[in-house]
Order: sequence, then structure tokens, then C-alpha cells
Amino acid sequence: MPLRNSPYLPVLLAGISMIAPFAIDTYLPAFHTMARVLDATPVQMQQTLSAYLAAFGGMLLFHGALSDAFGRRPVILTSLAVFTLASAACMFVSSIHALIVLRVLQGCTGGAGVVVGRAIIRDLHEGPQAQRMMSQVTMWFSLAPAVAPVIGGYLLHHLGWHAIFGFMALSGLLLLLLCQRHLPETLPPEERQLFEARPLLHAYAEVLGDPRFLLLSLTLAANFAAFFLYIASAPAFVGDLLHQDETRYAWLFLPGIAGISLGAWLSGRVAGHWSRARTIQAGFALTCGSALLNLVGNAWHAPALPWAVLPIMSYTTGMALVMPSVTLILLDFFPHNRGMAASLQNCMATLLNAFLAGVVSPLLSVSGLGLAGGMAGFSAAGLVCWLAYWHHPQRLRTVTTPC
Repeated sequence: MPLRNSPYLPVLLAGISMIAPFAIDTYLPAFHTMARVLDATPVQMQQTLSAYLAAFGGMLLFHGALSDAFGRRPVILTSLAVFTLASAACMFVSSIHALIVLRVLQGCTGGAGVVVGRAIIRDLHEGPQAQRMMSQVTMWFSLAPAVAPVIGGYLLHHLGWHAIFGFMALSGLLLLLLCQRHLPETLPPEERQLFEARPLLHAYAEVLGDPRFLLLSLTLAANFAAFFLYIASAPAFVGDLLHQDETRYAWLFLPGIAGISLGAWLSGRVAGHWSRARTIQAGFALTCGSALLNLVGNAWHAPALPWAVLPIMSYTTGMALVMPSVTLILLDFFPHNRGMAASLQNCMATLLNAFLAGVVSPLLSVSGLGLAGGMAGFSAAGLVCWLAYWHHPQRLRTVTTPC
């Protein structure tokens, strides 16, 4: 039975969104082991992450448009099926090149839940209800990056790295069965858009040509990149800088995700009482203050527990305050192409993260100060983009009223 009005719908939407971070984070503790078994260099192992993110970001251009044309359910169900098969195939690879190819296939399908889930929320709700549901999904979704590397570390320790991809496959299969039975179709046939080259290109051009969309998308991308830098650098940060083994990734991920959960909870609590602008301003006060504190701390002494991870927790609290409100503002600009707008926004963020994982992380993860400087830079970039939007003459004026 569909869960259209069920309190469990946010949990299901969070579940399909969690596929993407599970595919990123679960196998991070196995980098060194897999490199040895597959006779791969550290750079090649890092490329398995970059290949996933590049494919993830490229396909995000189409998940939303496909769901706008054919409905939300078919896109989710097809993507989950392919992701499950690709994850199962990863268990049997014997070369790094085969793994990279399968990671590309995972990336092409792993992002459907992130994009289409947001479109489903906006299909069903608006105003405070939409912000509350978005916050609930964010709070549940935030569990994935926290538990994924911990699960990966224990699977690696007790069953070997193959079990990590078996876990991904089983997770995908479970979600496929749940969505087949319970996920509602929220886009009526009469509201669907044509999936044809000319109107599609026209719609892409319209969305990308709007400076407000670009500013808000870059706000979200830079804001998350400051935290994702630590996720992409987790093997170096946890192993080389904090001197912890593969079962101790919780030292990085649990504080960070606890902050996201707290920020998402606060965002839901203030919905209807604070304006979106006030919520976003409070979030940026936390992110920028935390990034500055992290930078000063790392300039003063080498990374050590627990002080090295506390600024990450407060940063993600502010990040989670910013994200739901900015996302809803962005989607409100394009009521007839919400799926496409969500796709393009996520594509920009993911391509930035792919560049960050493949280029920026290897350069900065050699020291705590380098990572702290990267966090501060991305945090400042997010704030600059938000301020540029705020002073745009055609921004949404309703953003200053309680919603």
C-alpha cells in the first residue's frame, strides 16, 4: 500500500537517498586492503571514488527530467534494480579497471533517490510542511555517512572487502522491494513533461540561464564541499593524521553526522516560526565560525582527538540548517520542472565533489592545516554565493516571511 500520507514516507525517501552515500563511504576503510589485493596504486583507488562521483553527477542531469516525463516511481525502481546488480558484480572483480567500470554503473544509478525524493516532497507539500519533511529526510539521510564507514570497517575486519559490496547489493534489493510495495506515484500523467531533445534542451537552458539558480546551487555545493573534503580524505585523516585503524572511522563520521541530525532537527523545529532567511543566516553563522575555529586550531597544533572533530560537528549543524531552506527556495523558482532543477543542482554539487575527491583531497589531506584551509575556503565561497543571491533584484521576497 502506498505511503502518500504516512509518517513513514520520509523514512522511505531517506532510504532511497542513502544509497548514494553508502556507495561512497562504506568501502573507504578498505582502500588499503583493496589496493593490495587488486594490485592498484593509491591514485587508482582514489579514481574509483572519482569515477563514481563523475558518473553520479553526469546522470543527475537526467534523473529529474526522466521523472518529470515518465513519473517518479519508474525512475526509482529501475535505478535501484541496476544499482543492486552492479553492487553484486563488484564482489567478483579481480582488477582495478573492472572495479572502476562497475563504480561508474553504480554512480549512474545511485543518485536517482536523491533527486526524485526531493521532487516527491515538493509534489506533496509546500511551505512549512515541505520544510519539515525535507528536514526529516535530511535527519534520517544523515545517518548513512555516519554508519556506512563503521559498517564497512567491521565487514572488512571480519568478512573481507567483498562483503562490503554484498552489503550494498542487499541494501539496494531491500529498498527495491519496499519501493515496489509502498512508494507512491506523486506526479499525475497530465502534469508530465515531454522527454524530447528540443524541449529538454530549452528547459535546461532556461534553468541554467537563471543567475538565481546558479547562485543557490553554488551555495549548496560549496557548503557541502567543505564537509565532503573530510569524507573524501577519510583514509588519510583517520589513518595518517589521527593514527586510528579501519574500525575507528566513527571518530570522523559520528560527530559530523550528529551535527547534521541536530541541524536538520532544528530546521524542522523553526519551520513556520523563523523565515527561511533567518534560518539560513543562523546556519552560516555556525558554518563560518566553525571553519574559522578549525583553521585556527590546526594552525596551533597537530590534529588530535577529540578536538580535531568537534569543529566538524558544529560545521555540519550549520550546514544542515542551511540546506533545506535553500533547496526549497531553489525548487520554487521552477514549479513545472522541479525534477530537472533538483537534477542540475545535484549535478553541480557532485561534479565539484568529484573534482575535490580526485584533485583537491590528495593535495590537502597531507596535513590537518591543509584540510582546515580547504574547509574554510569552501565555507566562505558558500557564504559569498548566498549573499550574492540575497542582493539579487529578483530574489524571492517571501523568503523573509515565516514559512
